[in-house]
Amino acid sequence: MLMVNRIHLELRNKTPSEVRELLLDNCRSADGNTDGLTDEFVNLVSLSLIDVGLSSISNIPRLEKLKKLELSDNNISGGLEVIAQKLPNLTHLNLSGNKLKEIGSLEPLKKLKHLKSLDLFKCEVTSMTDYKASVFKLLPQLTYLDGFDKNEEASDSDVEVDGEGIDDDDDEEGEDEEDEDGEDDDLDEEDDDEEDEEEVEGEEDDEEVSGEDEVKSKDDGEEDYGLDGEVDDEEEDEEEDDEDAAAAAGKGEKRKREADEEDEDDDDEDDD
Repeated sequence: MLMVNRIHLELRNKTPSEVRELLLDNCRSADGNTDGLTDEFVNLVSLSLIDVGLSSISNIPRLEKLKKLELSDNNISGGLEVIAQKLPNLTHLNLSGNKLKEIGSLEPLKKLKHLKSLDLFKCEVTSMTDYKASVFKLLPQLTYLDGFDKNEEASDSDVEVDGEGIDDDDDEEGEDEEDEDGEDDDLDEEDDDEEDEEEVEGEEDDEEVSGEDEVKSKDDGEEDYGLDGEVDDEEEDEEEDDEDAAAAAGKGEKRKREADEEDEDDDDEDDD
């Protein structure tokens, strides 16, 4: 597919000024230039032109908001001053797999004050002696070359397109906010766990108290039963004692009557 047609397809009923990211990989330019790409893409932040047959970037439009440019696997051998002139705010540039042979061909990039990352994989220039040291010396604003810093530590992040444009500081702030949210969530979960533990402990305490109350009630019932039994026994003993006393009294009265009757009989006999 030709680059002009691909751009039309990527617009998808949008105006060029509404597009922030444009992916044109593997399409074909008619004459080795950026056909169809105009300065109407004023808000473009990321542009990818991987393996599109570019031999020159001389007609690339001025895109002041562009941060990331992918030009790998093309036929570019020089003319990088155009990039410095028309893309002044570029931070990430990938020129891997092109025909750059000398360190001097990179000198125009010195004007890109915001350039942080440069990739030159599979370019002939990478085979030169002290290649990395020479590039970092030529371009002191660089942080990463071919994915590594001066101390051979790998880059762990790349430029991304977001709602407000590409900004590494914004990305870091977003990560910090996510970390804080994650910590808050962890704290909330810990609080919930503590509350659950307290509820379980409270339920266990309630169960223990209930069990103790039941045992106490049972013991009290047994004690009451024992006391009631003792009272009943005492009452029965008193009743038996009363009955015995009444019986004894009855017997005494009977004996007294019998004695009186005998005395009366004796008196009658004396009278006779």
